This record gives sequence, structure tokens and C-alpha cells, in this order.
Amino acid sequence: MPAHGKHRRKKSGPLSRGILAAGAGGAVLALPLIGATGAHAAEPASPAVKSAAVTRSAPAAVAKDAPKTYTVVSGDSLAKIATAKKVKGGWQKLYKDNRDVIGGNPSLIVPGMKLTLGAKASGAAKPAAKAAPAAGKAAKAAPAEKTTAASEATASGWAAPVEHPTVTTQYHVAGASWSSGYHTGSDFQAASGTSVRSIGPGTVVSAGWSGAYGNEVVIQHSDGMYSQYAHLSSLEVSAGQTVTGGQQIGLSGTTGNSTGPHLHFEVRTGPSYGSDVDPIAYLRSHGVTI
Repeated sequence: MPAHGKHRRKKSGPLSRGILAAGAGGAVLALPLIGATGAHAAEPASPAVKSAAVTRSAPAAVAKDAPKTYTVVSGDSLAKIATAKKVKGGWQKLYKDNRDVIGGNPSLIVPGMKLTLGAKASGAAKPAAKAAPAAGKAAKAAPAEKTTAASEATASGWAAPVEHPTVTTQYHVAGASWSSGYHTGSDFQAASGTSVRSIGPGTVVSAGWSGAYGNEVVIQHSDGMYSQYAHLSSLEVSAGQTVTGGQQIGLSGTTGNSTGPHLHFEVRTGPSYGSDVDPIAYLRSHGVTI
């Protein structure tokens, strides 16, 4: 007979959480199941998650300084811009660097043009060429700019001394105001600071102060004739310099013996006073409409 009494239960070892089940064949030890939480803890991290946690984004590339640009405003000239922006090489360098934008005439700059300052010196890349028109289609011409004396100079090589020329005092008008007894040139309406341009290609003979004429420029042209521009407020050329038709040579003013801002313009057979001819007739002979 089985003995009555309590049996001391042995302490369970590492498998204490097992379940001891009695069966017909004897005691069976059931091993414990691994908990769900433990299973998740043992799983390796997803490659994507690991990559996001470890990989740092590459620093953004630092853009190089872009070349400086300048937008042309009314009253600007290449010489004025080059001086204000301290362009090494002066207006000639500024023109050379922006010839593709300006075109063949350095005086033809219009408000809104964007000029690059020092592009060649910095090694900046040239702007991409415009795409060619689709095959079989003719490219449309760009809308024509408003015709000016300077734009006429591009084709003919000659231009009026100011844009939209209006003569206020004609050549050879008699009067006591002039030492010769008559007006030796033609006066053009021009507010102070108006662009004054060479009427044609030539070489500057003189540029500076000339008594009653104030600041003046005298240019000898390829046909041997001379043109004179007087009462200027500032000069942008010097003696010996070669100029083209329509090129800005100074700004109008009222220096010397002048009653107000205007341009006194003469055409001469020689460089000095007293050899004047009709300046309007001379301009017209070169195809300039006045």
C-alpha cells in the first residue's frame, strides 16, 4: 500500500518551467515555449531600418560663386559701368566679355541688358547656345528693336551724334552771339548727361577743354573730314583713340560759352575753328536721316 504522507517536491532546475504530465507511459516532461516577446527581441533589424539608422546623408555640394552680373539702366554706357564697377581693362574689357550680348556696336546697350562682370577672368562657363529650330521649320526673326541712330550705324557705319536728333539752331544762322557773325555748326537738343556719339569711324584728334566750346572732342574720319562735339559734361575718349560710328564718346552738358544744355556739333575740312561746312548736309551724304 502506498504510504500516506507528503513528499517534498524537488526544486526545479533550468527546466523548472517545464510541465510534468502524467501519462500511461510514465511521466513526460514538456519543454517551455519561447515567449513571443523574446522571439521579436532576437530577430535581426531590417536592412532598410539599419541603413536609415546608420547612414548619414552626404553634405550638399557647395556651389561656386557665380560671376557677377549688372543690369543696364537708362543713361548707362560701357565706360560709365566699367568705372563704377571697377572693371579691370575698362569699357574695352567689358565690351569684349559681353560682345555676344551687345553685338557689333559697343554703344548699343539698352536698359534691361544683363552684362557679366569679369566672366572671362573667373573662368565662368559661357551661356548655353539657344536650341536650333526644329527641322523643316524656319526660325522666326526676333522682333526688331526701335530704330535709332546707333542701330543705323551698325549697317552703314555712320550715325547722328545723338539719338532722336532734333536741331534747335541751324548751321549758318546769323547773329552777334557768335564771333564769326554766324553759327558755325548745328545745335542738337540734348539734356545734360545725354549720350553723344561719334558720327562715323575715325581717330580722336583732341579731347579736352577748348575755351568757349567747353569740353570738346574732335575726330578725323576716314574721308579726311573732321567732326567736333562741344559743351560736353564728360569725355570718354582720348587723343589717338580709334572710334567707330555710333560709339559713345562723352555726355552732353553746358560747359564753356553755353546758354543751356545742348550739343554743339560741327563738321570741318580741318581740325580747327574756321573750316566749317554744313554738318547736316554732310551727315545726309553718309545716309544719316536728320
